[in-house]
Amino acid sequence: MSKSWGSSLMSLRFVGYLLLIAHCLLLLAYCLFLPRMPTSFLSIIDILGTFSFAVSGAFLAMQKKLDPFGVLVLAFITAIGGGTLRDMMIGNLPVGWLRNATATIVIFSAAAITMFFGRYLKHLTTTLFLFDALGLGFFTLVGIELGVAHNFGTGACITLGTITASFGGVIRDVVLNQVPLLFRKEIYALASIFGGIAYFLLTRIDLDRDVSKVICILLIFTIRILAVRYKISLPKFYSEDKRR
Repeated sequence: MSKSWGSSLMSLRFVGYLLLIAHCLLLLAYCLFLPRMPTSFLSIIDILGTFSFAVSGAFLAMQKKLDPFGVLVLAFITAIGGGTLRDMMIGNLPVGWLRNATATIVIFSAAAITMFFGRYLKHLTTTLFLFDALGLGFFTLVGIELGVAHNFGTGACITLGTITASFGGVIRDVVLNQVPLLFRKEIYALASIFGGIAYFLLTRIDLDRDVSKVICILLIFTIRILAVRYKISLPKFYSEDKRR
């Protein structure tokens, strides 16, 4: 029993190291080959969020036994779906990923890495859950900051952050013909909302904005992890049919 647990832990660490190295290589490649790319803290968050969601989308496609093209399509949908909807809502056209090749490169790389290391990842659902939770935190902040840049109110900014973070997954689930995770009992969009509220509260006390961004991401990540770990969910207003 302990030997099996130790082997699983070593596999988890191995995959974690590989994906961390992949993150670093991607960032290095952008610095070397895309010198005109903005290198602000928010841009790095956007890249990491895109990578995280693309990996989670590609992995889910592999679980559904889709072919490589299907894996790539699902990675794209998960990574850019929410941002595309957000840009269309506020008239930010052409949408972000059409104006910046960085997102496309990140998604292609994430899908390729996921397919290549699929034999290590297929039994590590927890690892991909963590990537989804990270993507939720990263993209919530990206949407909020875009709202701030357009001088929207606090509520509108938090809404944009929630849409950016959540609706790529909604479109992905609809394509796979399953009820979107956002509409099930798990705490998902609420994590984005709480994180957004915390972010604006922190900026009101004159805390450094970059520090506030990191705290916001970690808070969303933590809420999502704790909600799943301890099965925290919204109350139900209907009775479940107990069928034998």
